[in-house]
Amino acid sequence: MANNLLTAKPAVINAGLEIFTNDLQKSNVGVAQLDWKPPAGGKMDINEKLKSVLQRKALIDAANEIALERVLNAQPVWTDVGLAKDVIPGFTENTIAHAGPPVTWENMCGPMQGSVIGALIFEGKAKDEAEARKIAPTMDFVPCHHFNAVGPMTGVFSANFPMLVVENKAHGNVAYSPFNTQGRGKPFTFGAFGEDTQETLRMLRDDTLPVLKKALQARGEGIDLKMIIAQALHMGDDCHNRLIAATGQLWKTLVPELGKSGISHSALIGLGYAMLHNNWYFLNFSMAACKATMDAAKGIEHSTLVTVMSRNGTEVGIQVSGLGDKWFTTKAPLIRGVYYPGYSDDDANPDMGDSAITETAGIGAFAMAAALPMTQLVGGTVQDAMGYTREMRKITLGESRVFTIPTMDFIGSPTGIDLLKVIDTGIEPIINTGIAHKVAGNGIIGAGLVNLPMDAFEKALMEF
Repeated sequence: MANNLLTAKPAVINAGLEIFTNDLQKSNVGVAQLDWKPPAGGKMDINEKLKSVLQRKALIDAANEIALERVLNAQPVWTDVGLAKDVIPGFTENTIAHAGPPVTWENMCGPMQGSVIGALIFEGKAKDEAEARKIAPTMDFVPCHHFNAVGPMTGVFSANFPMLVVENKAHGNVAYSPFNTQGRGKPFTFGAFGEDTQETLRMLRDDTLPVLKKALQARGEGIDLKMIIAQALHMGDDCHNRLIAATGQLWKTLVPELGKSGISHSALIGLGYAMLHNNWYFLNFSMAACKATMDAAKGIEHSTLVTVMSRNGTEVGIQVSGLGDKWFTTKAPLIRGVYYPGYSDDDANPDMGDSAITETAGIGAFAMAAALPMTQLVGGTVQDAMGYTREMRKITLGESRVFTIPTMDFIGSPTGIDLLKVIDTGIEPIINTGIAHKVAGNGIIGAGLVNLPMDAFEKALMEF
């Protein structure tokens, strides 16, 4: 056979910078860009540590198999409601829980301080913002995760906040989340604290809490949240920032129990309208379910499965199964967002909230291929949404057996972020999220996407 190397048109595979691919394409040369990055981003110290850790690969693989099975087998069931001080062990009248890793009052971002102010007014400890700011430094600030709890955005709740109680029936652990505060007025969880926000907080405590308590008592066995999430993924939700179907499924489940409970007609109508006007009603149920799921995988020696990703608007942090409750933190990034009219990056607070527990458990942005309408909220295209789900498969240990994605032939959502895969591929986990105004009291201004920075994962690797 004649050698046509000198006469045939060349075909090129480029393993370097994409600029070479672009130049060749302009010259009509057939070229393919190799999708490859040096392990650990080419950082020699991280690379050496990665190689050192991988010498224990057999132990790591065995530990990760146990951790992943606990995640996949979790059975989160909503079993109870009550005030934080009554249902969470160790929670006191002086405690204020917040999202993300530990942070002091002085270092809190504007919206988180706004929610603290709102909580102090709600608790009757302060009559206005000025008085609340004087009292705030005397409070005991504790991350929600330290109480096996999660809260969206600022994550703030205090002693007399109504809480959801979710039990993982497969493992026996319990998780908590406050009721969702969106719907009427500016949302508390985005840093609002005015009278309209206070009215919502009082309504949740005085009206919603007793109604839901009676519904759960009428049902007796609790409500399976995992099945609601699975159904909602088949109906266009991601169960982090799109929860329309999940909220509807929860209402359908509650209606017969509400009927059996003997609540008043006005109470039934009140709850119905609250859920009708709050498309995020199910968010806190979803978060508590995911927290109960991931806590079952904590503390497994040698496991590199990420059990927590969380943000407080100042820092973001992760926890890893084999490293227990230790936080690995870095500066909170800004969100790539779609803003409400009149707002821009200049108004936005950096990334914030415990709600990334949904992505940690394999839904949210990891399942955006199931929630194509989400692209209108956070920006991008349908192909982007599909791409996010595909890319997250590269950094996870497996896929869900229950949370499946119709638009991708019902594959399971990518589940179980692996610290080592994140480092090796250089792929940062993606999160979809809301955007809070950076000034306390102003509330929500948009939504978007953000990646959990690599620095936090590198710090965890160096500790491993």
